[in-house]
Amino acid sequence: QLPTGLYKKVLVILHDSVLPYMNEPTLMMDFLTVAYGIGGAISLLALNGLFILIHQHNLEYPDFYKKLYNLLDPSIYHVKYRARFFHLTDLFLSSSHLPAYLVAAFIKRLSRLALTAPPEALLMIIPFICNLFRRHPACRVLVHRPAGPADMSEDPYIMEEEEPSESRALESSLWEIQSLQNHYHPDVAKAAAVLNQSLSEMEDDISGLLELSAYELFDKEVKKKAVDVPLEFEQVRGLFGKKNDIFAEHFSLD
Repeated sequence: QLPTGLYKKVLVILHDSVLPYMNEPTLMMDFLTVAYGIGGAISLLALNGLFILIHQHNLEYPDFYKKLYNLLDPSIYHVKYRARFFHLTDLFLSSSHLPAYLVAAFIKRLSRLALTAPPEALLMIIPFICNLFRRHPACRVLVHRPAGPADMSEDPYIMEEEEPSESRALESSLWEIQSLQNHYHPDVAKAAAVLNQSLSEMEDDISGLLELSAYELFDKEVKKKAVDVPLEFEQVRGLFGKKNDIFAEHFSLD
């Protein structure tokens, strides 16, 4: 049993400062799987070590994707380790052999959580979702459903379901992204509108968006060159702008 603070410090450096120097990295399987099951930030940090064991040392983890799916909660867009988490999630969802129901569940859950996410997270997660559609064309039914969402009395997707296969994500539609097309931030609305068109085959590079902050968004807007907007089409001639205004005979704006 480790204190929470020490647990985090160990997991942060484990994948690059410990595992590469061990003769048998598989000895850390139990430690990492237990940490992954704790939840919260500790589970997010355990992903790095698990990624190495799964890809380099043939670790089999039957419930891995189920637990990864259940790590997606509203806090995921606000945590300190957001960039690391989504970088690894992108790698884990890169295989074309994943079943469509699983990828659709991830897409739907990320989209539902996006409704309350800050703009800097949305500018990362929308291209992330588009990349998933490019890798898994079978999931495009969420966007191009022939019947359309209008024929649904309610969304069949079950957000509270912990098992992705039981969430009914493939039966749903991606109305959340359509809602984001009316977002107050123009860059978010523009990014969400991409799904109205056919996606290009080339994946979006999200590496530069993973650590995008609210400060950077604000700074970008402040540095934009201001455009002069004409507010008057007729020169002011009096206090009320009328040509033959009685006030214009006795008062002046100069």
